[in-house]
Amino acid sequence: MKKHYRQEKDCLNCGTILEGKYCHNCGQENLELKESFGHMMNHAISDYFHFDHQFFHTLKPLLFKPGFLTNEYINGRRAQYLHPVKMYIFISIVYFLLLFNTGRESDFVKIDENGKTPAATSKHIDSLRRSLAKDHNLSAAQKTKIVNDEIKHKADLKTKAGPDTVDRNFKSGLLIITADSSYKQYIAKQQKLPESKQDSWFAKLYNKKAFDYKTKYGTRSKEVFYEEVRHNIPKMMFLMLPLFALILKITFWRNKKFYVEHLIFAFHLHCFIFIFLAMLILLLKITPENETWIGIVNLIGGIYMMWYAYKALKVVYQRSTFRTITKFIGIYISDMVVFIFCFSLVLLVSALLL
Repeated sequence: MKKHYRQEKDCLNCGTILEGKYCHNCGQENLELKESFGHMMNHAISDYFHFDHQFFHTLKPLLFKPGFLTNEYINGRRAQYLHPVKMYIFISIVYFLLLFNTGRESDFVKIDENGKTPAATSKHIDSLRRSLAKDHNLSAAQKTKIVNDEIKHKADLKTKAGPDTVDRNFKSGLLIITADSSYKQYIAKQQKLPESKQDSWFAKLYNKKAFDYKTKYGTRSKEVFYEEVRHNIPKMMFLMLPLFALILKITFWRNKKFYVEHLIFAFHLHCFIFIFLAMLILLLKITPENETWIGIVNLIGGIYMMWYAYKALKVVYQRSTFRTITKFIGIYISDMVVFIFCFSLVLLVSALLL
């Protein structure tokens, strides 16, 4: 949409005499005050989501030129590209919305409050029915028996630990690691035991929260907990970026780069990972659900992401192929350790604060 600029050359924000479309003192654009609703909304959306030439100019090198954007940013060529932090925020929002709203259900059947297994809730059972419908060598009775046997098999997987465990796991929502019916009863039994045989403080804390969940949310407690974890994962990933940059700083300490340069690389790399995974999710959503096809997409996607990360490290840090590969392996292992620790912390915090 075309912009309407003022004819006057004074900045309305600071009064500086202008020499172009932007104020060289405060940066404000010299736009007309009386603009249409369409112009106003276009500017607001463009400024907030950066749906302008910067985003699309950044997208191609982000996907196909590993390390290029980081080097451009470090070398001062920044105006034509989207800022890495703003880009990360936007891309991560899109990615996590897609990740947590894929519309795919679990392959395991769900068990209701009466312990029954409704076949309609299982994608696996629906897929089995569709495949049997194409088989003209089986009678209707044989097809029904196969489906019922599969439902029973899935239910047996859920119940093989015993009826008490099933009751605690599914009717209470969260698994309570005790046979007691209340936290008060559980603590009373614990106090009667010798100190050496009592549960750890963590087990006691876990059971307390599990009973609280059961009292507060009933059968919805598990879903409420999972929803809280989903909300915290994007925050966790954002807070992990400085830790990832610290790993890079330690790994490539001989490069004499500033910490913020490693942080910029971390933002660009994670932007690529999130937007690439979002594209894979969309691809799988618009194509027929097939295990072979899903496996092929995941394999090719995984190989490309590994190659991209290796190439980005080589381009930015300028190490030999062997040194880049060894450092890449060390970075990957270190990042996975940090991820597991942070994810465990998210689970704990989500349980304690909910």
